[in-house]
Amino acid sequence: MLDISSIKVSEVTTEGGIHFGNENAPVKIVEFLNLKCPFCKQWWENATPLLDSYVEAGKVERIVKLFDKEKPSLKKGNVIHRYLDYNNSDKTKEDISYFLAHQNKWGNLDEPEVAEYAVSKRNLQVQENLAEAEKIVLEAEKANVTLVPSVFIGEHIFDEHISNEELKEIIETNLN
Repeated sequence: MLDISSIKVSEVTTEGGIHFGNENAPVKIVEFLNLKCPFCKQWWENATPLLDSYVEAGKVERIVKLFDKEKPSLKKGNVIHRYLDYNNSDKTKEDISYFLAHQNKWGNLDEPEVAEYAVSKRNLQVQENLAEAEKIVLEAEKANVTLVPSVFIGEHIFDEHISNEELKEIIETNLN
């Protein structure tokens, strides 16, 4: 279970990251994810169908912050992050879903092979997003966000263990 006692919600912003949905949506969800993390995969696959309905209705904006981690088991996610286009949210959402669904295929490759995988499987190129990645790491440090996934809706902080019923309740409460 996510220990939220040291997290500083006030340091988590809606700036940067990859934005999905209407920027004027009343509810903002900030998600710190690493694409090699199996728990991020669980969160994405469980929550996305529910969140998509809110995003499509203009009620929720998802802000995904791809969090580069130095943990050896997550470093290959950092490689994939370099290939994602922060400015093409529709394509990038498809790419995120693909990479999470295929973690077991690219997760066992070495880092140069992971880069080749991104190019060959999704026709991606290295993006100029290193400065944005560094900002996300700094924001996470300021907010004491250390684990992925860490998800924020207003003052609510949670991880992949939240049920869709609980998630829906938080969203609905924040809509009112």
